[in-house]
Amino acid sequence: MDTVRKDNEYIANTYSRFPLTLSRGRGSLLYDENGNEYIDLGTGIAVNGFGVADPVWAGAVMTQANTLPHVSNLYYSAPCAELAELLCQKTGMKKVFFSNSGAEANECAIKAARKYAENKGLTGAKIITLKNSFHGRTLATLAATGQDTFHKDYLPMPEGFVCVDPDEPEALESAVAEGNIAAIMLEVVQGEGGVVPLKPEFAAKAAALAAENDVLLICDEVQIGNGRSGALYGYMNYGLKPDIVTTAKGLGGGLPIGATLLGEKVAGVFTPGSHGSTFGGNPVCCAGAISIIKRIDEPLLEGVRERSAFIISALDGAKGVKSVSGMGLMLGVETERPASDVIADCMAEGVLVIKAKNKVRLLPALNIPFDLLERAIAILKEVCAK
Repeated sequence: MDTVRKDNEYIANTYSRFPLTLSRGRGSLLYDENGNEYIDLGTGIAVNGFGVADPVWAGAVMTQANTLPHVSNLYYSAPCAELAELLCQKTGMKKVFFSNSGAEANECAIKAARKYAENKGLTGAKIITLKNSFHGRTLATLAATGQDTFHKDYLPMPEGFVCVDPDEPEALESAVAEGNIAAIMLEVVQGEGGVVPLKPEFAAKAAALAAENDVLLICDEVQIGNGRSGALYGYMNYGLKPDIVTTAKGLGGGLPIGATLLGEKVAGVFTPGSHGSTFGGNPVCCAGAISIIKRIDEPLLEGVRERSAFIISALDGAKGVKSVSGMGLMLGVETERPASDVIADCMAEGVLVIKAKNKVRLLPALNIPFDLLERAIAILKEVCAK
């Protein structure tokens, strides 16, 4: 309780915390200060892809922390270069900018798109984003976010964004036709928007319009990326070839890192001094990320797809469940009972799940043992059926 008191007294009141103080964990099991055990289906909001305190990740992090924990970007460091090489080799992208979070990765993408347009002679070019999207909590990424609820306390929003409905491809076509467009920015699964996958035909339309009009295609992979979709990155399930890819969360395995991957068109858009980050490419964070990316192979991805199929099969049509949406191990469960009540009852039964709008959101570790997953989903089903 002392932790709760200190938190309430000294930490800015920006989070509605659950009445739970976690003290340790291993894999997909977490423990509170009283020793109670919980099966983790939230993974720090899609961060701990290989579970809590993964030994391979921890070993890589500790080795680097005891070797060179930080170096200025005025110098070279091996982990930063190796991670960039891995990401480019696995995606076909050409350059990487490292930052500290998904929001910063998206800020970089926005800057890259604007600079690319400016270099073409388009002054004040706009970026098209989608209704119900979420791209971060900086002012620019909030402006890009297609949900007014995130804007209301921080007006005026930065200009330069056009928001269209993903259910109206003709609106996207009209927005592009108006001209002076730098990029189309999208999430193939809108996580904070309720775990809603884009329709394949809309994604294809966006890609075609971008290619036909020399407009950049930006894929925000902050939550769905790094194996969670059942592919290395979610856009790969749609056959897209983006010009810019942003990623964070699961990339670091528990440490803060963001990455903006730049394709052929924008590989040279940044020059010395045009962008930067004190902690971007931090050797410890990069070492942790290397240990993650190297292990996202086809057997792991097949396991993600198998676990996803099991969850969907178990919950689809179950009593108290209206629908299941999402992709891979990023799923949203629409329940007849209020999602907050389901979440609270699951916690009481030893299962941790979170929320996305009116849905229960499931983000288990990519390698969660099947016996734990089966136990957790059985409890969720029982709670939904109340």
